[in-house]
Amino acid sequence: MSSLTTRCVVDAGTTAWPIGPRHDIVDERPSDEQDDGAAPSVTYVADAGPFTTYRRTVETSVRPDGRLDVSTTTRWRVAVPFFGWLYTIPIRRTLARPPRSTSDQPWWAPPDRLDARASSTLGALAAAAIVAGYLGTLLSQTITFTADDLGDASRTEQGVVLAAVRVGVPLALVVTSIADRRGRRVLLLASAVAGCLLTATGALAPTMAWFGLSQTLARACSTAVGLLISVVAVEEMPRGSRAYAVSVVVLAAALGSGLCVALLPLTAIDVGGWRLLYLAALLGLPVLWAVRRHLPESRRFEARHRIVGMAGHWRRLTLLAGSAFLLTVFTAPASQFQNEFLRTERGFSAANLALFTLITSTPAGLGVAAGGRLADTHGRRRVAAVGLLGLTVGTVATYLSSGWSMWTWSLLGGVVAGATVPALGVYGPELFPTSLRGRANGIITMVGVAGSVVGLLVAGALADRIDGVGPALAVLAVGPLVLIGLVLGLYPETASVELEDINPEDRSLELGVIRDA
Repeated sequence: MSSLTTRCVVDAGTTAWPIGPRHDIVDERPSDEQDDGAAPSVTYVADAGPFTTYRRTVETSVRPDGRLDVSTTTRWRVAVPFFGWLYTIPIRRTLARPPRSTSDQPWWAPPDRLDARASSTLGALAAAAIVAGYLGTLLSQTITFTADDLGDASRTEQGVVLAAVRVGVPLALVVTSIADRRGRRVLLLASAVAGCLLTATGALAPTMAWFGLSQTLARACSTAVGLLISVVAVEEMPRGSRAYAVSVVVLAAALGSGLCVALLPLTAIDVGGWRLLYLAALLGLPVLWAVRRHLPESRRFEARHRIVGMAGHWRRLTLLAGSAFLLTVFTAPASQFQNEFLRTERGFSAANLALFTLITSTPAGLGVAAGGRLADTHGRRRVAAVGLLGLTVGTVATYLSSGWSMWTWSLLGGVVAGATVPALGVYGPELFPTSLRGRANGIITMVGVAGSVVGLLVAGALADRIDGVGPALAVLAVGPLVLIGLVLGLYPETASVELEDINPEDRSLELGVIRDA
């Protein structure tokens, strides 16, 4: 438990903090142990806030000049599993200062005040996202080394393998559809465990065909986990902090991806060193065992709600699915071929690959974090449009340049593009009712996978014919540019709107319509 003691002098008769309660990151009320807040000693507890335990005791004494000496002792325990230590310093600094207003959240906190359940759930989802991020990144980071070990495959053949692995994604649709009927929690945890086990089998692959087959089911499981994490995050968060929550789990997934990149030097041990990275997926199992203790079932799923069909939601589904296609036809080859491009066209070693990715990609977290908060406070569409433009220009410029300009374009483009992730990522869970949320997002992901397959095949073939990945990506950049127009012209603005207002079918949550079995 953390504690903080502060002392100050205030004018007699003041009712503001520290004498009175604070209402920013925590909503205080006088403890039931006293009648009011005017006594020489008063204790406040949290009526709402991201704490499992919170208690602030205020003691006052009168100075000779009539002013008051005030001593305040605050003790708290943050309701954020796994990552509570990250909040120690910012919370301490916030609690030591007077609140700026009665409802203003610190810059580092979500726009809304989270309660203990939301904070705990978000921490658990972030931990699961680290595992999912590692599993989802492993293939793209190691395919160039796997190809060397298992037959020196060409870029076209690598593109075929990367595309074929995505054929297993329909299984993710099955999983998310079941989650709409049976619950998010059990399917999320089961898929994550299966993903770790199946990914580890890649370490035993004797051929590219065997390897591709083993990773097909693994990719399906990790995809389902990512989808369900986003669904639960949106369903559990207050209306003004859904994009913030998506940005948090995306940053956690990026940490998992970073761990994968950090392990890339192991591939230099031996031609088969890449296999160690697949065995490392088993380390996710104890993390998931800990996550299950903190992850509840989604409160919106548990509430009574109406089971509805897809009729009436095709326009939204078509819009988001088409958007996913236009985006992934560009981003999939840009991501999957990066290591191949740097290794064969720019002469990077395994260590340099890891260094480039860590230096240029890590700052993108700033864009993700800022994008999540801006999407909640200033609207999704403008943030998404700017991010898409940065993504397109930065990526193409990176692949068409070399030396320090290549590093600079990758870094700047990544930061701006990071804002796209929460701004667009929150739409999938938001635009569909509870009983369709998993299935609809599974369909959107399938169409996005189709876009990635097309992009990988086209980029791989063009790169082999024109001897360069950069020109191939310049052709495919038309996808995200068209998407910018769709976002600005057709997307609804959902910031700070309740899910039940976006999806009137779910107003039965308030009206008490019984959910069908």
